[in-house]
Parts: sequence; structure tokens; C-alpha cells
Amino acid sequence: MRLTIGEFSKFCHVTVKTLKHYEKLGLLVPNEVDEWTRYRYYEVSQMRQLNGILRLKAMGFTLEEIGYLLNEGTHKPSIPQIEEKIKQVEQQIGRMQEQLTFLRAVAEYQRDIDKADKIFIQRLPAVIVASHRRILTHYADLTPLCENVIDPEIQRLGCRRTQPAYCFVIDHETEYKSEHVDMEYCVQVDEMRPDSQLIHFKQFDEIPMAVCIKCYGPYHLISAHFAEVFRYIDEHGYKICGPHRTVYVDGQWNQKNPAKWLTIIQVPVSTT
Repeated sequence: MRLTIGEFSKFCHVTVKTLKHYEKLGLLVPNEVDEWTRYRYYEVSQMRQLNGILRLKAMGFTLEEIGYLLNEGTHKPSIPQIEEKIKQVEQQIGRMQEQLTFLRAVAEYQRDIDKADKIFIQRLPAVIVASHRRILTHYADLTPLCENVIDPEIQRLGCRRTQPAYCFVIDHETEYKSEHVDMEYCVQVDEMRPDSQLIHFKQFDEIPMAVCIKCYGPYHLISAHFAEVFRYIDEHGYKICGPHRTVYVDGQWNQKNPAKWLTIIQVPVSTT
């Protein structure tokens, strides 16, 4: 019995377009092609071959990998090949899970930001701070540096933090750098004290006006808020008159859900 490509397509539940694609790749070549009409004909035995291809495809093997298996004269993969495919699928699941977590965080972040105050103007009073400045290998090094080095040193020196607590970071780079970043971490304290090897005490003067924005969500979303802040500054004719402060209110140290991380950007501005 021979079947036309249309009949073969119908009985096997595979489109003619797919059959022609498999033919082009050499995976499943018609048993006969009429010399004059160019009609393609398949044998019934080729249904089993097609089912083998579809089964391998359902297992996650690419058409290229399937072609290799067919060249080897078999329609089934070896145990090591299956185990390797399992490993690949597990890695894909991991990446998809990360993407799902990110999408959920973005959705929750968007709901929060829609409800939150977008941009506000604030006076930043004069503050005394315990400061630590160094070159960080990566931005992510800041949290363990604070927890393991700076905060213990501040406690050792007997400093009393103001309440409510006010901590901010100043990025001293003149351009974006993904590593080896010049960062200064500042914690507001009640009084000036002698410097130590790790801590330098200094006073920041009052900033009469700063454009501020609350940023909810993972840190890699903060750049979108910077764009919004600077658009606001430009539209209102303000002039930036000092380095911006990044205030980390809630983060990975006290919130497991990245969507609930709160960062405030404070940009000093003037009207002249």
C-alpha cells in the first residue's frame, strides 16, 4: 500500500508542511516521488518511522539530534543521551523558574508603584554620618560589607544611630561601571567621634531641596526610576547641585520578596 502525502499527513496527524520540512532535512524521505507529477508517496511502514521522530521530538531532542540518531540506525536514544537531556531540561526549568519569579516581582512592583507617591520634593537636613568609602568589586558586595564590617565597627566605636535610621550610599563614579566601583556608605549618627581605620566621621550640610522618588522592586529596575527623576527635573527647570543619594530602606537583609524592597533616590537640586 502506498499513500499520498495528503493521506499520510491525515493518518499521522502531521501537516504536509512538516512532512516536507522533514524531507528537506533528510529525516523522512518519501518512498517514491513520481518523475512527472512530482507527487510524493509513502509506505505504511514509514508511519512507524515518523512516530519515532515525533516521540524523540516530544522528549526534547532537536531535529539535528534526531537526524544524528537516525544516521546511527536507531530511533531511540541511549540511556546517557536521555540523562543528558534530563539535565538540559532541569536547567531550562531552573531558568524558567527564575524568569517566573522575576515576572511575579515585576507585577507586584508595578501594582505597588502605581499606588505609591511617584515623585516628591524634600528638604534634607544637615547630618553627621559615620562614613566608609572603598572600591567595591561588585555592587552586590555592599550588603555583606555593611553587615560584616561597617556595622560592627560602628557598634565597636559606641556610635548611636539616629532614629528613625537614615543610611545612604553615594556613588562617586563619573560613569556606570559594573565592577570596581567607588562607593561611600553613610550612617547618620548622633555626634562626631575620632576616626578609626574603617570609619570617617563627617557632616553633610543641609540640602534645601531634593527631588526624590520611591523605588519598589529589585535593584536592576532602579534605572527606570532614574529616568523618571531626571525627566521631572528637566521638565521643571531644576539644576542638579550635588551627588545623588541612594537610600536603602528595605532590601534583601529584611525582605525575602524582592518586590517589597524599597529604595529612595534623593537628587539635590536648585532653581538657579
